[in-house]
Amino acid sequence: MVGASTLVTYSVDLIDHPPCSIFWDLYVGFVYGVLYLCFVAYPIVFQQERGWEPGLAGLAFLGIGTGSLITICTEPLIRKVIEAHKKDPKTGKPPPEAVASVVCVGGFLLASGQLWFAWTCQPSVHWIAPILAGIPFGAGNTIVFIYSGNYLIQAYKDYAASALAGNALARSVMGAVLPLAGARLYSTLGSQWAGTLLGLLEALFIPIPVVFYFYGHRLRKRSSMIKDD
Repeated sequence: MVGASTLVTYSVDLIDHPPCSIFWDLYVGFVYGVLYLCFVAYPIVFQQERGWEPGLAGLAFLGIGTGSLITICTEPLIRKVIEAHKKDPKTGKPPPEAVASVVCVGGFLLASGQLWFAWTCQPSVHWIAPILAGIPFGAGNTIVFIYSGNYLIQAYKDYAASALAGNALARSVMGAVLPLAGARLYSTLGSQWAGTLLGLLEALFIPIPVVFYFYGHRLRKRSSMIKDD
């Protein structure tokens, strides 16, 4: 259990050095919210617009599930990509920014899968196309969730529990709020443009892990709490 003194210290660091926590929380929170928004979007697309029965429409989530499983099964390969980065001479291990490189790939897969779904979800397009779009979307989601957390753990070290707690709070809030606007969003813009808007927003967030990949070591040096010893 994180003590009160740790939480206070972490709060001070948020003021002194916000990027590592706030920007990751913002990005992961939005990604998590869009994932939960799928529980609103998929019934609209497959039940209301295509006329599928609820049980059959539920199978449409197999694309997202398959993408998640692909990420999990390829974890050894992803780990090799991370380990291939230049080692930190002080620790003999890759720096946290090596993990951020994987999140960059996940962000691209996530946005591309969302845009693919948006432009193939019309009833005039064969049903397999939007379901297949869930594969890169699910893979990207899983990559972002797992490896953004790994980045925070490696960056914050002794204060990782506090950093992850803040990240979990951001995810929970976005996961609760975004789906509430889902029905209105899809009814107002239509399935195609609502999905396009979400995909473009996810694409706009990609620079967050990219910046941390290239400049994360500089940002960490500016923090009195998480800078390298």
